[in-house]
Amino acid sequence: MDYTSSPDLKLSQDATIVLALARTSLPFAMSRTQEAERWLRVLRMHGHVGAALQSLGVPEGPLEGASDTRPARGRWEDGRRHDDTVARVCCRALDFASQSAAETVGTVHILFAVLATYGWTFDHELYRRGTCRAEVFAELAGEPVASVVDA
Repeated sequence: MDYTSSPDLKLSQDATIVLALARTSLPFAMSRTQEAERWLRVLRMHGHVGAALQSLGVPEGPLEGASDTRPARGRWEDGRRHDDTVARVCCRALDFASQSAAETVGTVHILFAVLATYGWTFDHELYRRGTCRAEVFAELAGEPVASVVDA
């Protein structure tokens, strides 16, 4: 899939970098949890989402410990491919951007696509690094956390 454009929307430079890094790092993940961790690592370094995560003090954190199991060569036992996961996240991000009438797809759209794809698994990775989706949303919106959490 060409991540640089769609018929109506283009990817921001940060979104393009995040998708490229995910495409490079996901094949080395040996579980869905490790995939979610890799998404968090690449999102933390780029765009509005990266700035929000860093502002919240989310550390980069080490990769999961070594395992005796070798990474799946581009395909999981259930037949899904890592490339398919990145393409699915990209398509969801394009949908979110289109629905919000955005001019470009940004890292915020990718974050929402990752949350939709990984759900509680990504939430757990946020928790492991000392935050939650409500805090990330509040930081992205520039609102006090209490008003979002208490709502």
